[in-house]
Amino acid sequence: MSIVGGIVIFVVVWLLVLFMVLPWGVRTQDESDEGVEPGTVESAPVDPRIWTKFAITTGITVCLFVIISVIIELELIDLRAFFQNT
Repeated sequence: MSIVGGIVIFVVVWLLVLFMVLPWGVRTQDESDEGVEPGTVESAPVDPRIWTKFAITTGITVCLFVIISVIIELELIDLRAFFQNT
């Protein structure tokens, strides 16, 4: 796998994992004890903890990227042969 291919795979996997992690632990203003702040909707998150979610996303992505890289480098799944036969 080339460096550019690795970067592309990492970014795509990172974005997919981010969208799966974003809803974890979200509390809306309506659910909180503080009440709804004027000028905002009730469904706005109280404390989204986005940096924590970025860190979790990066950790999960690194694990998945290592697995994908090993599969590609050891040719456990030969994608070129698969796509040439279709």
